[in-house]
Amino acid sequence: MLYNKKSKKKFILLFLIFTLSFSFTGCNSIDKMKLKLGLKNNDFEYIKENKVQKIIIQNTRDKGFRFVITDKKAIKELYDILSSAKPVNTKSSLEPDYIFEMDEAGSKAYKFNYIAGLDKKEAGNLYSKDKIYIVSKRIDNDIIKSFWTIRKPKDFKYVYYNSIIEVLKKESINKKNKEKIGINIKDDVDIAKFILSTDLEDFKTELKNNFSNVELIKDNNSNSNIEVSVDTEGYKSTMYKAVIKVSNKNKRTEKKYYIIDEYKNNRWNLNIYNEKPENF
Repeated sequence: MLYNKKSKKKFILLFLIFTLSFSFTGCNSIDKMKLKLGLKNNDFEYIKENKVQKIIIQNTRDKGFRFVITDKKAIKELYDILSSAKPVNTKSSLEPDYIFEMDEAGSKAYKFNYIAGLDKKEAGNLYSKDKIYIVSKRIDNDIIKSFWTIRKPKDFKYVYYNSIIEVLKKESINKKNKEKIGINIKDDVDIAKFILSTDLEDFKTELKNNFSNVELIKDNNSNSNIEVSVDTEGYKSTMYKAVIKVSNKNKRTEKKYYIIDEYKNNRWNLNIYNEKPENF
């Protein structure tokens, strides 16, 4: 109870400081107060000063998928988000999902790696060579998603990763499994733009909880005995189709599973076929 009272008093004090500062000296004083309280940084003022005419947001997994932002309102909105980012000393260990590039009137380029979907409690999710920040997930919803022209399947995270899980179960792979199994989604080029590092971490956790010796393939030097590869054949908001191949290197065998997952009657209906269906 004592902690709650102290927190309440601190909040009231901060509110009064902001109110009085605004009443007497205006917005500049508010900005200074935010700086002192760590609620604002001055590292992105070059955006506010209209030195940046465009911002390029490049997907790291699909080089052909990027946005070029030139709208002044959108640039101002991005400035508001970045200027409220908290500088920290440690960055997340996750792979970045996007690269932000801001050109200052053709003379200087600022580049930042961004990891989507991270919590404010976690390590820095926006970083350059010499700066690390924890930035609001508003970038995901207010900036990145607003510029998407491609509609990914509804509930993509569930649909995509669940189809892999179900194929593993169909192959009778479980916690007793002793063979080393590698999941290859890095070559699934059609959906690379939708893959997020935070989703991959959740998928890794699910694999660990349900199976033994199953992991994601990171490069072409995998030493797995069995490789499970995903090839997305098509998708729209309520339909997902893929071919999942299970290749056993020791037995020199290969199985193909045809995935059709359709959203009907307020739920996803997953069907896995051993033979290619007519409607595939």
